[in-house]
Parts: sequence; structure tokens; C-alpha cells
Amino acid sequence: MTRNDQKNCSRNQINLSVKISWESPSNIALIKYWGKRDIQIPLNPSISFTLSKCKTTTEVHFTKGTGIDISLDGKDKPEFIPKIENYLQRIKERHPWLVSYRLQIKTSNSFPHSSGIASSASGMSALSLCIVEFANKIGFKLGALDFYQEASILSRLGSGSASRSIYGGIAVWGESSYLKNSRNEYAIKYPEIIHPIFKNYCDVILIVDTKEKQVSSTLGHSLMDSHPFNEQRFSQAHKHVKDIKRILQTGNVDDFIQLTELEALTLHGLMMSSSPNFILIKPNTLKIIEKIREFRNNSKLPISFTLDAGANVHLLFPNSAKNKTMEFVKNTLIQFCRGENFISDHVGLGPKRLTNFEE
Repeated sequence: MTRNDQKNCSRNQINLSVKISWESPSNIALIKYWGKRDIQIPLNPSISFTLSKCKTTTEVHFTKGTGIDISLDGKDKPEFIPKIENYLQRIKERHPWLVSYRLQIKTSNSFPHSSGIASSASGMSALSLCIVEFANKIGFKLGALDFYQEASILSRLGSGSASRSIYGGIAVWGESSYLKNSRNEYAIKYPEIIHPIFKNYCDVILIVDTKEKQVSSTLGHSLMDSHPFNEQRFSQAHKHVKDIKRILQTGNVDDFIQLTELEALTLHGLMMSSSPNFILIKPNTLKIIEKIREFRNNSKLPISFTLDAGANVHLLFPNSAKNKTMEFVKNTLIQFCRGENFISDHVGLGPKRLTNFEE
């Protein structure tokens, strides 16, 4: 940042009070990220579907001063402040202007906070988008090539998977020799050919457990440093990137099912074989998986499952199979969901800017 840039930035900051709002979606990884080094640098590449309906809406009121206020669904959440303070500490080198501002953050999720769905990806990406937009407004010169790349960098520093939520459709985070322009510092929109069948793929999230995870993802990632199978896992992930590139181009759903289910089970296998080890899946997780496989064998419909770092099951299927699959969900799978709760979602377009300065 040059001296002239700093002068322009300082001039634009005088007595500035601005509200900026974005909505940003969650995502579900097809190739899982598990293990990191330094500050949120992944040890293997990951690829995800960006969702549509599962999203966070965040408004940030920037005023001169210091401090943070945060509310979720209209209720003050002072317990969230340390996490936001840690995030701001991480990004202050890129955005030093933040030390002169007070942030009043109002956020809400389209899904129940108690649903067991991790909101860090949608929440941190929405907050990062607000910060980058305000930086633009005060004339601060971004360190990245463009707006969304900067937002992805900041999102990564808040929550690794949040870096992928900046882009709609399919996103990639982590360097891979099989995908051009892929980087560890930020995610990119999937750069290769995508078969039409994957552009509106469906994801029904079956809510098995709504309790907070017994083991944090941060601890889980750290255990990969000494994991007995870490090198094999990282090698497998790179091979799976190569394989899924072909699958996404050709539309081979059978191979998609085999690869993504293997990724899901590998993730939880790593948790169960780390030291200390831990189990996040529940009995109903396994019952749902058994029912999905049974229904797939009997109906010949191309449905499959994947898992996040928790007990919930993501039921994946092409849009063409939606009617029969939803009948299966309501007639069979709902009994295994906590409170009979599930969320019907699909691949989405990515974040949406809600601020309108012309109002």
C-alpha cells in the first residue's frame, strides 16, 4: 500500500458509519480437508458443492472506535466475541484499518442453530465479504488480485472450509497439480469442465444429532500431524482430485458415488484411528447409511451419502431422481432424524450482496 493509498484511505475513513450486509452459503466437501499447518494451510486439497438454502446472513455496522458487538438471530452472543477477535487479529496485517473501527455484527442462519450443521463456513465467509466490501468503500487497496480472492483469503483465516463458500457451484481449496490455479491460500471456482448433471445436484441433510461436537475440528486437524496413516491419506486425496476431475467432466455418477462415499468413510476412519481417537458418528448415522445402500440396490436410483465432521448425513442425488428420493426420505429415513428434521438443499450460485448504498 503506497503513501497516497494510505492518505486516500484515511481521508475516506473520517466519521464514516456504514452498514454492509451479505448472505453466504454453507458447503459440503466431496473430497475432504483434514489436517493443516501454519495458519489454516491445508495438508491436502479439497473440493466441495456450494449449497443454496443453508446460508448465513450477516450485517456489519462499521463505526469509528474499537470493540465488537455480535448477535445471532436477534440475541446478543458475547461468547462469540473471542473467536471474532482471534479472526481479526489474524487478518489485521492485511487490513490494518480495522483497528480504528468498532464492528456491530448482526447474523442469522437460514437453518436452526441447534440443527448440528456447522455454520462456520457460511458465517465466516459472510463476515469476510462484509469486511472486504467496506475496505473497498474506504479506498483501501486489496492485497489479492480481486474482491473474491481477498474474501476467500480472509475466510480461510477464520475457518478453512469457509474459503470455498465464496464461490458458487463447485469450489476447490488447496494446491493440486491436477487443477490449474489451485492454491493453499485461497479457494477458486472449479476451473474444469462440469457435466450438467452435477450443476444442480441435490443434497438432503438428515439431522441425526444437534449437540455440539465432543471434539473440535481444530483438534481433529492437529491430530493428523502424528497420525500413522497421514501420508497415505494425503496421497489418496491427491489421487481422488485426479479421479473426480474425470468424473465431473464425464458425468459418471456411479464413480461419483464410489469416490465420495469412500471419502466420507475415510474421514471418520481417520478420526477413529488417531491418538487420541474419537467417534462422531451415531447409531442412527449407520442406520441411515444402511438404508441408503439398501434403497439404492433395490431402486437402482443413483443416490449416495457423504458425511461432515459430525453425525449428520448428506444424501446426494441428481435432480432427476428428486421425486422418488424425497419419498424415500419421508417414508423411511425421517424416523432416524432427530425430531424428524431434515433440510432439502441443492448446489447453489454462491454469496449474494445485500447492501444497496443507493437507498
